[in-house]
Amino acid sequence: MKSISPLFSVSTPKSPILIFTPISQRLSSVKFAASPQRKSPSSKSAKTLCTTLTVDPITTRTSTSTSTPPKKVLLPIGFGTEEMEAVILADVLRRAGAEVTVASVEQQLEVEASGGTRLVADTFISACSTQIYDLVALPGGMPGSARLRDCEVLKKITSRQAEEKRLYGAICAAPAVTLLPWGLLKRKQSTCHPAFMDKIPSFRAVKTSTQVSGELTTSRGPGTSFEFAVCLVDQLFGESVAKEIGELLLMNPADDDPKRQEFNEVGWSLDHTPQVLIPVANGSEEIEVVTLIDILRRAKVNVVVASVEKSAQVLASSGTKIVADKLIDATADSIYDLIILPGGTAGAERLHKSKVLKKLLKEQESAGRIFGAICSSPAVLQRQGLIKQDKKTTAHPAVINNLKDGVNDARVVIDGKLITSQGLATATQFALAIVSKLFGHARARSVAEGLVYQYPRS
Repeated sequence: MKSISPLFSVSTPKSPILIFTPISQRLSSVKFAASPQRKSPSSKSAKTLCTTLTVDPITTRTSTSTSTPPKKVLLPIGFGTEEMEAVILADVLRRAGAEVTVASVEQQLEVEASGGTRLVADTFISACSTQIYDLVALPGGMPGSARLRDCEVLKKITSRQAEEKRLYGAICAAPAVTLLPWGLLKRKQSTCHPAFMDKIPSFRAVKTSTQVSGELTTSRGPGTSFEFAVCLVDQLFGESVAKEIGELLLMNPADDDPKRQEFNEVGWSLDHTPQVLIPVANGSEEIEVVTLIDILRRAKVNVVVASVEKSAQVLASSGTKIVADKLIDATADSIYDLIILPGGTAGAERLHKSKVLKKLLKEQESAGRIFGAICSSPAVLQRQGLIKQDKKTTAHPAVINNLKDGVNDARVVIDGKLITSQGLATATQFALAIVSKLFGHARARSVAEGLVYQYPRS
Protein backbone atom coordinates (compact mmCIF):
# COMPACT_ATOMS: atom_id res chain seq x y z
CA MET A 1 0.00 0.00 0.00
CA LYS A 2 1.68 3.13 -1.21
CA SER A 3 0.95 6.83 -1.31
CA ILE A 4 1.95 8.54 -4.51
CA SER A 5 4.29 11.54 -4.40
CA PRO A 6 5.99 13.13 -6.23
CA LEU A 7 4.29 12.89 -9.64
CA PHE A 8 6.82 10.78 -11.51
CA SER A 9 8.04 8.41 -8.82
CA VAL A 10 5.12 5.98 -8.76
CA SER A 11 6.32 2.80 -7.12
CA THR A 12 3.34 0.48 -7.41
CA PRO A 13 3.80 -3.08 -8.71
CA LYS A 14 4.41 -2.90 -12.45
CA SER A 15 2.66 -4.63 -15.31
CA PRO A 16 4.86 -5.61 -18.27
CA ILE A 17 5.44 -2.55 -20.40
CA LEU A 18 2.93 -2.80 -23.26
CA ILE A 19 3.28 0.27 -25.44
CA PHE A 20 0.10 0.52 -27.49
CA THR A 21 -0.31 3.15 -30.16
CA PRO A 22 -2.67 5.84 -28.87
CA ILE A 23 -6.07 6.37 -30.48
CA SER A 24 -4.95 9.60 -32.13
CA GLN A 25 -2.02 7.82 -33.81
CA ARG A 26 -3.67 4.69 -35.16
CA LEU A 27 -4.96 6.33 -38.31
CA SER A 28 -4.92 9.78 -39.84
CA SER A 29 -8.65 9.78 -39.12
CA VAL A 30 -10.24 7.73 -36.35
CA LYS A 31 -14.00 7.38 -36.00
CA PHE A 32 -16.17 7.07 -32.95
CA ALA A 33 -19.87 6.56 -32.32
CA ALA A 34 -22.19 5.70 -29.47
CA SER A 35 -22.77 1.95 -29.66
CA PRO A 36 -23.09 -0.96 -27.23
CA GLN A 37 -19.48 -1.96 -27.82
CA ARG A 38 -16.56 0.13 -29.04
CA LYS A 39 -14.81 -1.56 -31.95
CA SER A 40 -11.51 -0.79 -33.55
CA PRO A 41 -11.56 1.43 -36.64
CA SER A 42 -10.48 -1.58 -38.71
CA SER A 43 -13.61 -3.58 -37.87
CA LYS A 44 -16.35 -4.12 -40.45
CA SER A 45 -18.64 -1.79 -38.58
CA ALA A 46 -16.24 1.14 -38.94
CA LYS A 47 -18.01 2.29 -42.08
CA THR A 48 -21.13 2.98 -40.01
CA LEU A 49 -19.32 5.41 -37.73
CA CYS A 50 -19.69 9.03 -38.58
CA THR A 51 -17.42 11.53 -36.82
CA THR A 52 -13.80 12.13 -37.84
CA LEU A 53 -11.01 12.86 -35.38
CA THR A 54 -7.72 14.07 -36.84
CA VAL A 55 -4.22 13.55 -35.51
CA ASP A 56 -2.85 16.26 -33.22
CA PRO A 57 0.94 16.30 -33.78
CA ILE A 58 1.45 18.49 -30.70
CA THR A 59 -0.09 16.09 -28.20
CA THR A 60 0.38 12.67 -29.81
CA ARG A 61 2.68 10.22 -28.07
CA THR A 62 5.19 8.51 -30.33
CA SER A 63 5.38 4.77 -29.75
CA THR A 64 5.81 1.45 -31.46
CA SER A 65 2.58 -0.40 -32.16
CA THR A 66 2.41 -4.03 -31.04
CA SER A 67 -0.05 -6.84 -31.65
CA THR A 68 -0.96 -6.89 -27.96
CA PRO A 69 -4.67 -6.21 -27.41
CA PRO A 70 -5.32 -2.77 -25.92
CA LYS A 71 -5.98 -2.37 -22.24
CA LYS A 72 -9.72 -1.89 -21.75
CA VAL A 73 -10.96 0.78 -19.34
CA LEU A 74 -14.51 1.48 -18.18
CA LEU A 75 -15.26 5.05 -17.15
CA PRO A 76 -18.89 5.50 -15.98
CA ILE A 77 -20.58 8.89 -15.79
CA GLY A 78 -23.91 10.16 -14.47
CA PHE A 79 -25.76 13.38 -13.82
CA GLY A 80 -23.48 15.53 -11.66
CA THR A 81 -20.23 13.70 -12.42
CA GLU A 82 -17.22 16.00 -11.98
CA GLU A 83 -16.28 16.88 -15.55
CA MET A 84 -12.60 17.61 -15.02
CA GLU A 85 -12.07 14.22 -13.42
CA ALA A 86 -14.01 12.31 -16.08
CA VAL A 87 -12.43 14.08 -19.05
CA ILE A 88 -8.85 14.10 -17.73
CA LEU A 89 -9.08 10.38 -16.97
CA ALA A 90 -10.45 9.54 -20.42
CA ASP A 91 -7.98 11.79 -22.24
CA VAL A 92 -4.85 10.67 -20.38
CA LEU A 93 -5.67 6.97 -20.54
CA ARG A 94 -6.42 7.18 -24.25
CA ARG A 95 -3.12 8.96 -24.85
CA ALA A 96 -1.37 6.05 -23.15
CA GLY A 97 -3.05 3.59 -25.51
CA ALA A 98 -6.01 2.35 -23.46
CA GLU A 99 -9.36 1.67 -25.09
CA VAL A 100 -11.60 3.79 -22.87
CA THR A 101 -15.37 3.28 -22.86
CA VAL A 102 -17.32 6.15 -21.33
CA ALA A 103 -20.62 4.63 -20.18
CA SER A 104 -23.73 6.47 -19.00
CA VAL A 105 -25.53 5.14 -15.92
CA GLU A 106 -28.53 7.24 -16.94
CA GLN A 107 -31.30 6.52 -19.43
CA GLN A 108 -29.68 8.84 -21.96
CA LEU A 109 -26.20 9.18 -23.37
CA GLU A 110 -25.96 12.94 -22.89
CA VAL A 111 -25.08 13.74 -19.28
CA GLU A 112 -24.86 17.17 -17.65
CA ALA A 113 -21.84 17.20 -15.37
CA SER A 114 -21.56 18.98 -12.02
CA GLY A 115 -20.31 22.24 -13.52
CA GLY A 116 -22.83 22.29 -16.34
CA THR A 117 -20.65 20.77 -19.08
CA ARG A 118 -22.68 18.42 -21.27
CA LEU A 119 -20.82 15.24 -22.13
CA VAL A 120 -21.99 12.43 -24.41
CA ALA A 121 -21.12 8.88 -23.38
CA ASP A 122 -20.04 6.20 -25.84
CA THR A 123 -22.62 3.70 -24.65
CA PHE A 124 -24.96 2.72 -21.80
CA ILE A 125 -23.65 0.90 -18.74
CA SER A 126 -25.98 -2.03 -19.51
CA ALA A 127 -23.92 -2.76 -22.63
CA CYS A 128 -20.82 -3.19 -20.44
CA SER A 129 -22.13 -5.80 -18.01
CA THR A 130 -20.53 -8.82 -19.71
CA GLN A 131 -17.27 -7.13 -20.68
CA ILE A 132 -13.94 -7.73 -18.94
CA TYR A 133 -11.98 -4.58 -18.14
CA ASP A 134 -8.37 -4.09 -17.12
CA LEU A 135 -9.47 -1.05 -15.13
CA VAL A 136 -12.73 0.43 -13.86
CA ALA A 137 -12.19 4.11 -12.94
CA LEU A 138 -14.89 6.13 -11.19
CA PRO A 139 -14.90 9.94 -11.41
CA GLY A 140 -16.37 11.84 -8.47
CA GLY A 141 -18.59 14.88 -8.16
CA MET A 142 -21.97 15.25 -6.53
CA PRO A 143 -24.57 14.04 -7.14
CA GLY A 144 -22.58 12.09 -9.74
CA SER A 145 -20.99 9.76 -7.17
CA ALA A 146 -24.41 8.96 -5.72
CA ARG A 147 -25.78 8.27 -9.22
CA LEU A 148 -22.93 5.79 -9.75
CA ARG A 149 -23.56 4.24 -6.32
CA ASP A 150 -27.23 3.63 -7.12
CA CYS A 151 -26.50 1.87 -10.41
CA GLU A 152 -26.79 -1.89 -9.78
CA VAL A 153 -25.12 -2.81 -13.06
CA LEU A 154 -22.06 -0.71 -12.21
CA LYS A 155 -21.99 -2.11 -8.68
CA LYS A 156 -21.85 -5.67 -10.06
CA ILE A 157 -19.16 -4.78 -12.60
CA THR A 158 -16.94 -3.07 -10.03
CA SER A 159 -17.49 -5.74 -7.37
CA ARG A 160 -16.50 -8.43 -9.85
CA GLN A 161 -13.46 -6.33 -10.77
CA ALA A 162 -12.37 -6.29 -7.12
CA GLU A 163 -13.14 -9.98 -6.53
CA GLU A 164 -11.08 -11.00 -9.54
CA LYS A 165 -8.26 -8.68 -8.43
CA ARG A 166 -8.26 -6.45 -11.47
CA LEU A 167 -7.59 -2.74 -11.17
CA TYR A 168 -10.26 -0.32 -10.00
CA GLY A 169 -10.10 3.25 -8.78
CA ALA A 170 -12.09 6.26 -7.67
CA ILE A 171 -11.50 9.95 -7.09
CA CYS A 172 -13.02 12.85 -5.15
CA ALA A 173 -16.35 11.87 -3.53
CA ALA A 174 -16.53 8.47 -5.24
CA PRO A 175 -14.33 6.50 -2.78
CA ALA A 176 -16.55 7.47 0.17
CA VAL A 177 -19.92 7.83 -1.55
CA THR A 178 -19.71 4.99 -4.08
CA LEU A 179 -17.09 2.39 -3.13
CA LEU A 180 -17.58 2.46 0.65
CA PRO A 181 -21.29 1.48 0.59
CA TRP A 182 -20.41 -1.28 -1.87
CA GLY A 183 -17.90 -2.71 0.61
CA LEU A 184 -14.98 -2.16 -1.75
CA LEU A 185 -12.79 -0.20 0.68
CA LYS A 186 -12.49 -3.08 3.16
CA ARG A 187 -8.93 -3.64 4.31
CA LYS A 188 -7.80 -0.89 1.95
CA GLN A 189 -6.11 2.38 2.75
CA SER A 190 -7.78 5.12 0.74
CA THR A 191 -8.17 8.84 0.28
CA CYS A 192 -10.90 11.08 -1.10
CA HIS A 193 -12.01 14.71 -1.24
CA PRO A 194 -11.49 16.43 2.16
CA ALA A 195 -15.25 17.08 2.43
CA PHE A 196 -15.88 13.31 2.56
CA MET A 197 -12.86 12.09 4.56
CA ASP A 198 -14.94 11.70 7.74
CA LYS A 199 -16.94 8.94 6.06
CA ILE A 200 -13.88 6.70 5.72
CA PRO A 201 -12.79 4.83 8.89
CA SER A 202 -9.97 6.88 10.38
CA PHE A 203 -7.53 3.98 10.61
CA ARG A 204 -7.87 3.42 6.84
CA ALA A 205 -8.02 7.06 5.70
CA VAL A 206 -4.89 8.78 4.40
CA LYS A 207 -4.45 12.36 3.23
CA THR A 208 -2.10 11.72 0.32
CA SER A 209 -2.98 13.05 -3.13
CA THR A 210 -3.17 9.56 -4.62
CA GLN A 211 -3.17 6.26 -2.74
CA VAL A 212 -2.54 2.76 -4.09
CA SER A 213 -3.72 -0.19 -2.00
CA GLY A 214 -3.48 -3.45 -3.90
CA GLU A 215 -5.81 -3.26 -6.91
CA LEU A 216 -7.46 -0.08 -5.59
CA THR A 217 -6.26 3.44 -6.38
CA THR A 218 -7.96 6.50 -4.90
CA SER A 219 -7.38 10.23 -5.22
CA ARG A 220 -8.64 13.52 -3.78
CA GLY A 221 -10.25 15.71 -6.41
CA PRO A 222 -10.11 17.64 -9.69
CA GLY A 223 -6.76 19.14 -8.75
CA THR A 224 -5.20 15.68 -8.40
CA SER A 225 -6.77 14.22 -11.56
CA PHE A 226 -3.57 14.29 -13.61
CA GLU A 227 -1.60 12.55 -10.87
CA PHE A 228 -4.38 9.98 -10.47
CA ALA A 229 -4.56 9.32 -14.22
CA VAL A 230 -0.78 8.98 -14.63
CA CYS A 231 -0.68 6.63 -11.64
CA LEU A 232 -3.24 4.43 -13.40
CA VAL A 233 -1.20 4.59 -16.60
CA ASP A 234 1.80 3.37 -14.59
CA GLN A 235 -0.15 0.36 -13.35
CA LEU A 236 -1.54 -0.48 -16.79
CA PHE A 237 1.50 0.15 -18.96
CA GLY A 238 4.54 0.61 -16.75
CA GLU A 239 6.65 3.43 -15.37
CA SER A 240 8.34 4.44 -18.63
CA VAL A 241 5.02 5.03 -20.36
CA ALA A 242 3.70 6.93 -17.33
CA LYS A 243 6.76 9.19 -17.38
CA GLU A 244 6.37 9.81 -21.11
CA ILE A 245 2.70 10.67 -20.69
CA GLY A 246 3.49 13.03 -17.80
CA GLU A 247 5.97 14.90 -19.96
CA LEU A 248 3.53 15.02 -22.88
CA LEU A 249 0.93 16.55 -20.58
CA LEU A 250 3.42 19.24 -19.49
CA MET A 251 3.31 18.03 -15.92
CA ASN A 252 6.26 19.28 -13.90
CA PRO A 253 7.70 17.90 -10.67
CA ALA A 254 6.73 20.08 -7.71
CA ASP A 255 10.26 21.42 -7.31
CA ASP A 256 10.53 22.57 -10.92
CA ASP A 257 7.33 24.52 -11.51
CA PRO A 258 7.58 27.39 -14.02
CA LYS A 259 6.10 30.59 -12.72
CA ARG A 260 3.33 32.86 -13.96
CA GLN A 261 4.69 36.07 -15.44
CA GLU A 262 2.84 39.36 -15.89
CA PHE A 263 3.81 42.35 -18.02
CA ASN A 264 2.18 45.77 -18.38
CA GLU A 265 -0.11 45.04 -15.46
CA VAL A 266 -3.65 46.43 -15.60
CA GLY A 267 -6.72 45.65 -13.55
CA TRP A 268 -9.42 43.31 -14.84
CA SER A 269 -12.01 43.87 -12.12
CA LEU A 270 -15.59 44.41 -13.33
CA ASP A 271 -18.74 45.85 -11.77
CA HIS A 272 -20.85 42.95 -13.04
CA THR A 273 -20.71 39.17 -13.39
CA PRO A 274 -18.01 38.43 -15.97
CA GLN A 275 -19.31 37.12 -19.29
CA VAL A 276 -16.89 34.67 -20.89
CA LEU A 277 -17.03 33.02 -24.31
CA ILE A 278 -15.23 29.72 -24.95
CA PRO A 279 -15.49 28.70 -28.62
CA VAL A 280 -15.02 25.01 -29.42
CA ALA A 281 -14.55 22.93 -32.54
CA ASN A 282 -13.97 19.36 -33.63
CA GLY A 283 -10.41 18.66 -32.50
CA SER A 284 -10.37 21.12 -29.60
CA GLU A 285 -8.38 19.84 -26.62
CA GLU A 286 -10.98 18.52 -24.17
CA ILE A 287 -8.84 18.88 -21.04
CA GLU A 288 -8.40 22.58 -21.75
CA VAL A 289 -12.05 23.15 -22.68
CA VAL A 290 -13.50 21.39 -19.66
CA THR A 291 -10.97 22.74 -17.15
CA LEU A 292 -11.70 26.30 -18.20
CA ILE A 293 -15.48 25.79 -18.04
CA ASP A 294 -15.39 24.00 -14.69
CA ILE A 295 -13.07 26.37 -12.85
CA LEU A 296 -14.58 29.60 -14.19
CA ARG A 297 -18.09 28.45 -13.30
CA ARG A 298 -16.90 27.51 -9.81
CA ALA A 299 -15.76 31.13 -9.52
CA LYS A 300 -19.28 32.30 -10.48
CA VAL A 301 -18.40 33.43 -13.99
CA ASN A 302 -21.08 33.22 -16.66
CA VAL A 303 -19.48 30.93 -19.26
CA VAL A 304 -20.95 30.44 -22.73
CA VAL A 305 -19.57 27.53 -24.78
CA ALA A 306 -20.13 28.07 -28.50
CA SER A 307 -19.52 25.59 -31.31
CA VAL A 308 -18.02 26.87 -34.58
CA GLU A 309 -19.31 23.70 -36.24
CA LYS A 310 -22.74 23.15 -37.81
CA SER A 311 -23.71 21.08 -34.77
CA ALA A 312 -23.60 21.96 -31.07
CA GLN A 313 -21.90 18.60 -30.43
CA VAL A 314 -18.17 18.51 -31.11
CA LEU A 315 -15.69 15.66 -31.02
CA ALA A 316 -12.62 16.76 -29.10
CA SER A 317 -9.05 15.74 -29.88
CA SER A 318 -8.95 12.56 -27.77
CA GLY A 319 -12.48 11.37 -28.48
CA THR A 320 -14.59 13.14 -25.83
CA LYS A 321 -17.95 14.35 -27.14
CA ILE A 322 -18.95 17.75 -25.74
CA VAL A 323 -22.23 19.59 -26.37
CA ALA A 324 -21.88 23.38 -26.60
CA ASP A 325 -24.45 25.78 -25.19
CA LYS A 326 -25.08 27.33 -28.60
CA LEU A 327 -23.68 27.78 -32.10
CA ILE A 328 -21.18 30.58 -32.71
CA ASP A 329 -23.64 32.41 -34.98
CA ALA A 330 -25.88 32.99 -31.95
CA THR A 331 -23.10 34.95 -30.25
CA ALA A 332 -22.42 37.33 -33.15
CA ASP A 333 -24.21 40.30 -31.60
CA SER A 334 -23.14 39.66 -28.00
CA ILE A 335 -20.43 41.38 -25.99
CA TYR A 336 -18.14 39.29 -23.77
CA ASP A 337 -15.73 40.51 -21.12
CA LEU A 338 -13.33 37.72 -22.05
CA ILE A 339 -12.93 35.35 -25.01
CA ILE A 340 -10.65 32.33 -24.51
CA LEU A 341 -9.51 29.97 -27.25
CA PRO A 342 -8.76 26.38 -26.19
CA GLY A 343 -6.00 24.52 -28.00
CA GLY A 344 -5.73 21.30 -29.95
CA THR A 345 -4.05 21.58 -33.36
CA ALA A 346 -7.05 20.61 -35.48
CA GLY A 347 -9.44 22.52 -33.24
CA ALA A 348 -7.33 25.68 -33.35
CA GLU A 349 -7.30 25.59 -37.13
CA ARG A 350 -11.08 25.29 -37.23
CA LEU A 351 -11.42 28.18 -34.78
CA HIS A 352 -9.17 30.25 -37.04
CA LYS A 353 -11.46 29.61 -40.01
CA SER A 354 -14.62 30.79 -38.25
CA LYS A 355 -15.60 34.18 -39.69
CA VAL A 356 -17.93 34.92 -36.78
CA LEU A 357 -15.22 34.19 -34.21
CA LYS A 358 -12.68 36.23 -36.17
CA LYS A 359 -15.07 39.21 -36.10
CA LEU A 360 -15.70 38.79 -32.35
CA LEU A 361 -11.98 38.63 -31.62
CA LYS A 362 -11.22 41.71 -33.71
CA GLU A 363 -13.93 43.66 -31.90
CA GLN A 364 -12.66 42.35 -28.55
CA GLU A 365 -9.15 43.64 -29.20
CA SER A 366 -10.19 46.97 -30.66
CA ALA A 367 -12.56 47.64 -27.73
CA GLY A 368 -9.80 46.96 -25.21
CA ARG A 369 -11.54 43.94 -23.72
CA ILE A 370 -9.78 40.81 -22.44
CA PHE A 371 -8.92 37.81 -24.62
CA GLY A 372 -6.59 34.85 -24.43
CA ALA A 373 -5.56 31.44 -25.71
CA ILE A 374 -3.88 28.24 -24.60
CA CYS A 375 -1.73 25.51 -26.16
CA SER A 376 -1.63 25.92 -29.98
CA SER A 377 -4.23 28.71 -30.11
CA PRO A 378 -1.94 31.68 -29.31
CA ALA A 379 -0.75 31.13 -32.89
CA VAL A 380 -4.33 31.77 -34.04
CA LEU A 381 -4.29 35.15 -32.30
CA GLN A 382 -1.00 35.98 -33.96
CA ARG A 383 -2.22 34.93 -37.42
CA GLN A 384 -5.21 37.20 -36.98
CA GLY A 385 -3.00 40.15 -36.09
CA LEU A 386 -4.24 40.34 -32.49
CA ILE A 387 -0.86 40.05 -30.78
CA LYS A 388 0.64 43.47 -31.19
CA GLN A 389 4.35 44.21 -31.33
CA ASP A 390 6.22 43.56 -28.07
CA LYS A 391 3.25 41.74 -26.51
CA LYS A 392 4.52 38.82 -24.43
CA THR A 393 2.90 35.40 -24.83
CA THR A 394 3.47 31.73 -24.21
CA ALA A 395 2.15 28.59 -25.90
CA HIS A 396 2.76 24.88 -26.23
CA PRO A 397 6.50 24.15 -26.58
CA ALA A 398 5.88 22.95 -30.15
CA VAL A 399 4.33 26.30 -31.06
CA ILE A 400 6.11 28.91 -28.98
CA ASN A 401 9.05 29.40 -31.34
CA ASN A 402 6.59 30.62 -33.96
CA LEU A 403 5.45 33.48 -31.71
CA LYS A 404 7.10 36.89 -31.93
CA ASP A 405 7.81 37.40 -28.23
CA GLY A 406 7.25 33.97 -26.72
CA VAL A 407 8.19 33.39 -23.09
CA ASN A 408 9.58 29.89 -22.58
CA ASP A 409 9.94 29.78 -18.80
CA ALA A 410 6.35 30.45 -17.71
CA ARG A 411 3.22 28.35 -17.63
CA VAL A 412 0.98 31.41 -17.82
CA VAL A 413 1.82 34.82 -19.29
CA ILE A 414 -0.34 37.91 -18.82
CA ASP A 415 0.39 41.06 -20.80
CA GLY A 416 -2.16 43.78 -20.16
CA LYS A 417 -5.48 42.28 -21.24
CA LEU A 418 -3.97 39.34 -23.09
CA ILE A 419 -3.46 35.99 -21.33
CA THR A 420 -1.84 32.84 -22.73
CA SER A 421 -0.71 29.46 -21.41
CA GLN A 422 1.25 26.39 -22.46
CA GLY A 423 -1.58 23.85 -22.42
CA LEU A 424 -2.94 20.59 -20.99
CA ALA A 425 -1.78 20.33 -17.35
CA THR A 426 -1.24 24.10 -17.23
CA ALA A 427 -4.95 24.69 -17.93
CA THR A 428 -5.72 24.71 -14.20
CA GLN A 429 -3.15 27.43 -13.52
CA PHE A 430 -4.42 29.32 -16.56
CA ALA A 431 -8.03 29.25 -15.35
CA LEU A 432 -7.05 30.20 -11.78
CA ALA A 433 -4.96 33.10 -13.11
CA ILE A 434 -8.06 34.38 -14.88
CA VAL A 435 -10.07 34.04 -11.67
CA SER A 436 -7.37 35.90 -9.75
CA LYS A 437 -7.31 38.78 -12.24
CA LEU A 438 -11.11 39.07 -12.30
CA PHE A 439 -11.85 38.63 -8.58
CA GLY A 440 -8.59 38.73 -6.65
CA HIS A 441 -6.24 36.21 -5.10
CA ALA A 442 -8.60 35.18 -2.28
CA ARG A 443 -11.30 33.98 -4.71
CA ALA A 444 -8.76 32.04 -6.76
CA ARG A 445 -7.36 30.41 -3.64
CA SER A 446 -10.86 29.44 -2.47
CA VAL A 447 -11.62 27.81 -5.82
CA ALA A 448 -8.27 26.00 -5.73
CA GLU A 449 -9.05 24.59 -2.28
CA GLY A 450 -12.29 23.14 -3.61
CA LEU A 451 -10.33 21.50 -6.40
CA VAL A 452 -7.75 20.16 -3.89
CA TYR A 453 -5.14 22.01 -5.91
CA GLN A 454 -2.06 23.58 -4.34
CA TYR A 455 -2.18 27.33 -4.86
CA PRO A 456 0.29 29.92 -3.59
CA ARG A 457 -0.75 31.83 -0.48
CA SER A 458 0.34 35.13 -1.94
